[in-house]
Amino acid sequence: MSYVKAGESVVLLHGLARTDRSFSKMETALVDAGYDVVNFGYPSRSNDIETLAEEVIPKALSQVKAGNQIHFVTHSMGGILIRQYLGKKPIENLGRVVMLGPPNKGSQVVDKLQDVPGFELINGPAGMQLGTGEMSVPSQLGPANFEVGIVAGTRSINLILSTMLPSPDDGKVSVENTKLEGMADHIEVPVAHPFLMTNQRVIDQVIRFLETGKFDKEE
Repeated sequence: MSYVKAGESVVLLHGLARTDRSFSKMETALVDAGYDVVNFGYPSRSNDIETLAEEVIPKALSQVKAGNQIHFVTHSMGGILIRQYLGKKPIENLGRVVMLGPPNKGSQVVDKLQDVPGFELINGPAGMQLGTGEMSVPSQLGPANFEVGIVAGTRSINLILSTMLPSPDDGKVSVENTKLEGMADHIEVPVAHPFLMTNQRVIDQVIRFLETGKFDKEE
C-alpha cells in the first residue's frame, strides 16, 4: 500500500535521446513510496545544454505542488541540466538530488566520436557539449552547491564504446567521470548505463538517499 509523504515532490529528468517513459518504473516506485512525482519529458536533442536547462527546469518546477520540498532524480545528461541551472539560479525548497550515470566530468566517447559524420545529427547540440575538454559544459560547471548522491554503473552492453572509456564504466561514462566535487555520497552498481533507471537495486538506493541522504553500502 502506498502512502503520501506530505509536502515532498520528486522531479525526474531523463537523459539524452530518451523520453519520460524511461523513468516509468522509477516513477511508480516513488509514488508507492509516497512522493508526488513529476516525470518530465523534453526534447533533449533540440538545443544546447544552456538553453535546455533554462527551458526545461522551470517548466518541470511549474508542475510541482506549491510549497512542496523538491527533490530531483536524473539520468545521464539530466544531471548536467540541473547542475547548469543551479549554477545560475537557486531553487526554492530544494531537497536532495540523485544522479544516475551522470557525465559530470564529461565522456571520452564524445571526445572520440564528435567528428564522426552523423554524431551531431543523432545526439544534437547538447550531445556535442558532453566531452571532457576544458570547453565542454561539464568542465565549466563548478562543484555541487546542493546535496547530491551519485550512482555509477560498472557494466556495459556496448563493448565498442567501452574501449573508449577508462575502466570501470557503464558503456557511456566511466565511474571516475561520474564523480563530482562536493557530492554527499557515491555508489557503484553492476548495471549498464541504459538500465540504471529501471534496475530495482538502483531504485531502492534512490529512495534510500532521498530519505536519508546516504546510500546503503551494505546492501
